[in-house]
Amino acid sequence: MDEEAGDAFVHQVVADWRKAALSPSDRAICEHSVKLTRKEEEMKPRDLEALRRAGLDDRAIHDATQVAAFFNYITRVADGLGVESETFIDEWGRR
Repeated sequence: MDEEAGDAFVHQVVADWRKAALSPSDRAICEHSVKLTRKEEEMKPRDLEALRRAGLDDRAIHDATQVAAFFNYITRVADGLGVESETFIDEWGRR
């Protein structure tokens, strides 16, 4: 994949990952991450089974969960401390 195609793919995933051409395992990770972010109290062992059915082993599940949880954590820390967005970072799609 060339740089332009790669950039277009990243923008597609950011805009709406559900419409992006993701692999089954990447799609499962996104679904898991969204649920962990928005409905963490509803997480059940069957959520892990869905990841395993998509081809992820326990190490990959652990790593994906850690990454999603870290981003949730750091965003809440920044919000809680009133950290403002960096003005030098372009928003996605504004090029």
